[in-house]
Amino acid sequence: MATESSKLAPIIATAAKKFATARDIHTVGDLLAFWPRRYRTRESDLGSVTPGEFLVGVAEVKAASTRSMKARKGTMLNVVITDGTHDLDITFFKAWGHEKALVPGARGIFAGTVGTYNGRLQLTHPGYTMLDDFDAGERKALIPIYRSVGSLHTWTVTESVRRVLDVLDDVPDALPAPVRERRRLVSRTEALRGIHTPDSFAEVEEARRRLRYEEAFVLQVTLAQRRRVAEGQVTTPRPGRPGGVLEAFDARLPFELTAGQVEVGETVAAEMAREVPMHRLLQGEVGSGKTIVALRAMLAAVDSGGQAALLAPTEVLASQHHRTITRMLGDLAEGGMLGGADDATRVVLLTGSQSTAERRKALLDVAVGDAGIVVGTHALLEEHVDFLDLALVVVDEQHRFGVEQRDALRGKGKLPPHVLVMTATPIPRTVAMTVFGDLETSTLRELPAGRAPITTHVVPEDRPGWMERTWARVGEEVRGGRQAYVVCPRIGDDDPAGDGVDLRVESTDDGEEAAPPTRPMHGVHALHARLVEEPALAGLTVEVLHGRLPADDKDAVMARFQRGETQVLVSTTVVEVGVDVPNASVMVVMDADRFGVSQLHQLRGRIGRGGFPGLCLLVTGTDAEAALTRLDAVAATTDGFELARLDLSQRREGDILGAAQSGRRTQLEFLHVLEHEDVIEEAREDAFALVADDPELAGHPALAAAVRDRVDAEQADWLERG
Repeated sequence: MATESSKLAPIIATAAKKFATARDIHTVGDLLAFWPRRYRTRESDLGSVTPGEFLVGVAEVKAASTRSMKARKGTMLNVVITDGTHDLDITFFKAWGHEKALVPGARGIFAGTVGTYNGRLQLTHPGYTMLDDFDAGERKALIPIYRSVGSLHTWTVTESVRRVLDVLDDVPDALPAPVRERRRLVSRTEALRGIHTPDSFAEVEEARRRLRYEEAFVLQVTLAQRRRVAEGQVTTPRPGRPGGVLEAFDARLPFELTAGQVEVGETVAAEMAREVPMHRLLQGEVGSGKTIVALRAMLAAVDSGGQAALLAPTEVLASQHHRTITRMLGDLAEGGMLGGADDATRVVLLTGSQSTAERRKALLDVAVGDAGIVVGTHALLEEHVDFLDLALVVVDEQHRFGVEQRDALRGKGKLPPHVLVMTATPIPRTVAMTVFGDLETSTLRELPAGRAPITTHVVPEDRPGWMERTWARVGEEVRGGRQAYVVCPRIGDDDPAGDGVDLRVESTDDGEEAAPPTRPMHGVHALHARLVEEPALAGLTVEVLHGRLPADDKDAVMARFQRGETQVLVSTTVVEVGVDVPNASVMVVMDADRFGVSQLHQLRGRIGRGGFPGLCLLVTGTDAEAALTRLDAVAATTDGFELARLDLSQRREGDILGAAQSGRRTQLEFLHVLEHEDVIEEAREDAFALVADDPELAGHPALAAAVRDRVDAEQADWLERG
């Protein structure tokens, strides 16, 4: 009898090669995880078909006749099929091989693209299979329809799955029997039969309910194990000390912390004072003040005799953090230097593009402990980066990093350091439970004083006069003393997408990704050249910024923009997070339909930071309804949590959930985190209880294997993304 790990070739030898080539399906388990995308009943409605539609329908042959063709040799076959009410013509220009099967009274499944001839709808040379052959003695009420597999017809896929199920033993079940009984779920074997060979839609839904719960449960077991490992670790408490650099910094703050910043700060301080490492997620609206919370935690680590590392996803953001922290600390960042404060520490930047001399000095400062705060990119993860005593790891924009990257930095401490993960992308509760369930979560919702309102408008690029007015509006803001961002999705003509741009990809009916729209996107270099010549911007300083510039050039461009020397910055999405220029009041996003909802919200958060009203103009040349609806939603609200839910509802789960959902065959198929909060909560309850009783899953080998598969997929994805 077959098992899920069995190779396909001995079972369905004729189709195995096409499964492997077209869909990367090699084993029985792969095939059984190739889910039907929809179902057909045995009753078709031929009256509802339209030209251009790909029809898969069950019908009866009403009439069939052959005749010689006038223009060429041979005999053609004309068939009329019917659903009992409506008829449809079928034509074969070669009758041989079809005329014996397609006789009046025979029933079959027919598949092909509907066309027209002489004003009548017809199929020309469709694929078909007769139901007597298809049923193989077992008549089911529903016929599953699968995604295309090369040149195989959908019923060949169906028959292949049935042949596997006919010889398959009971498969290992990741859900323990007590969990199945408590949640009234069918076994995995029953679920596979129910989804591939159902008698009713109720049976399909019961199978989906079971598989949905399994997805949630395996995820939550993985998270429960991670949390248990973390809670079992011991670290050095970092309670800070009176009269230290944190106290000096707080005394100099030119503003009052918000109530939320105070509350989260107290929580972080209490957790860092324990012997159990802190593992906390800090999420907050754009501009809610996460950086100040993180900096105060880093200073507490320094006061406790340790070091803090801040991991940022891009060099631009790392440099921005380094400048911001250094500026905020002043002489408190000049430890060991002439003019430095008595309790000062040192802030060091470490990136991949630094010169050898800069890098060598930074590495030495880190290794001997002179650098209390180390800011860097992936360069921090390299083997030769050694800390004297790493006390705290701060990860900015967690969705840009895999779990393994976070763990690689944590591994550089003598004992496991405390971890604070920050994200400026608001996370719905269900996503937090599904992706960040191994972390405790804090949320900053209150914006600090001085944040000005931002008005957002959608600008149709092709509408006469609108772009002229857009650049005129930018010119008005800049001549009024403000500055402007202009964001493009590309760098240049040879660049399909810029730094981290989130190109929108719509889905086709069968769940496959469609190609992105062919309309050319704006690039920073071409647009810069255009804006330099734009009359409305005459006399203004316009510069370019993108991730491929040399590090020194990027730093110089940003420094000039921050000082106000550059008035208009034409940039890719390297300015998406962390960049803080209070004087910037206007942002133009070109090809805004090519960006995700959350990414647009992040970009918009770069303006309105200095007390001046912000203006965001979303420029688009599309007339696609879904894209315009998305842009209108961004224009209608500045509530990041509302927009995050919209983003998730419109996108594939794997795109939003990132590394935790990255595995090819472990990507969520049945669980939708916004729709199934009750499932996630129940699975979380069951998973954490089970892991508490059996941390290593010794009594649940099938579950342990499912968890390994998911973790292996996450690691593979992380390695691919590098």
